[in-house]
Amino acid sequence: MKQIDITCIIDDDPIFVFGAKRIMQVADFSKSYIIFNNGKEAIDGFKYILTQGLKIPEVILLDINMPVMDGWQFLDEFSKIESAKDVTIFIVSSSIDPSDLEKARSYNIVNDYVLKPISIEKVKTISEKLTTI
Repeated sequence: MKQIDITCIIDDDPIFVFGAKRIMQVADFSKSYIIFNNGKEAIDGFKYILTQGLKIPEVILLDINMPVMDGWQFLDEFSKIESAKDVTIFIVSSSIDPSDLEKARSYNIVNDYVLKPISIEKVKTISEKLTTI
């Protein structure tokens, strides 16, 4: 399994963020993590990272149901950023609504839809998908 340099988690649930980060650390998935609590924080953070010439995350784990700016709004804004092509996005949500799954497929920048809760097996699956991209 290839280790990712930077993984970004965009989710408003601190328990999920803690658990996901811990599971990814156990799986040796990523060297470092950037955490944002909603899509607006993430867009502002990415703009700052890019203006400073810093390295953007290779992978984003994105929740869709968040306050301020949800995951769909984030995707709309993020897709306008030039370097978005270099990032692999996985929606990680508890929603099993077929319309959410269909909407996720409509975004070219979304690689897959992963159901919560996150587990070592799901992290390994994400890692395997990254090797085929």
